[in-house]
Amino acid sequence: MKQISSVQNPFVKSLVLLQEKAKARKQTGTFLMEGQREISIAIKGGYQIETVLFLPEICTEKQASQLAPTAELIEINKEVFQKLAYRDTTEGILAVAKTKSTLLSDLQLSENPLILVAEAPEKPGNIGALLRTADAAHLDAVIIANPKSDLYNPNIVRSSVGCLFTNQIATGTTAEIIAFLKEKNIAIYCATLQNSNGYHLENYTTPTALVVGTEATGLTQEWRDAATQNIIIPMQGEIDSMNVSVAAAILIFEAKRQRGF
Repeated sequence: MKQISSVQNPFVKSLVLLQEKAKARKQTGTFLMEGQREISIAIKGGYQIETVLFLPEICTEKQASQLAPTAELIEINKEVFQKLAYRDTTEGILAVAKTKSTLLSDLQLSENPLILVAEAPEKPGNIGALLRTADAAHLDAVIIANPKSDLYNPNIVRSSVGCLFTNQIATGTTAEIIAFLKEKNIAIYCATLQNSNGYHLENYTTPTALVVGTEATGLTQEWRDAATQNIIIPMQGEIDSMNVSVAAAILIFEAKRQRGF
């Protein structure tokens, strides 16, 4: 079995680039993840694990092999682990995995889909929270319009607590996504202040896409114009908006309530 004990090792340097550079992830079609839970969830979600690196003082060869039996195993020392690990507590194990397609055409939707669309979310923490909510509600898909961040950014992987791997995710431009939804006869409900009905007054029991924008600027006019209906969450305090992941959760679980969970 291969062993690496130097942070100057070329493979280690390539993994550092995977952590730090979206370009490296895109060029190789791979990303680096860490932690037994995340790796096991990724495998369950159909991700291909190419390589597993383990620190034997924390994770044994047997544990690593059982977690990802088809992957190449590499034993590393503490110095290499600390160089590569993004978090302090990751159970002594990291893995290199293949990214998945994010093409709209690759989505597998049910006959009556419920979809979340987020336009240009910027903060990895918000994207992670959206993915966690989508997993909790078992949505058909999450679609990111005009993405600002690479989905396999380690901050998104971490903040999603593995839910990056449990959701169907696609990306595209606003125009592409609107065309896709209309082609599939999926009603578009846009969360916005302008020309809106109370979110609780609409019917989400048919094919539905719930669309949220950024807290700073909201949804673009293109989405508002394309909406089947614009919707609003009634605000009773001083502010007129809330965290995008909280707003999305309110809308999603109203739709789930109407569908009988």
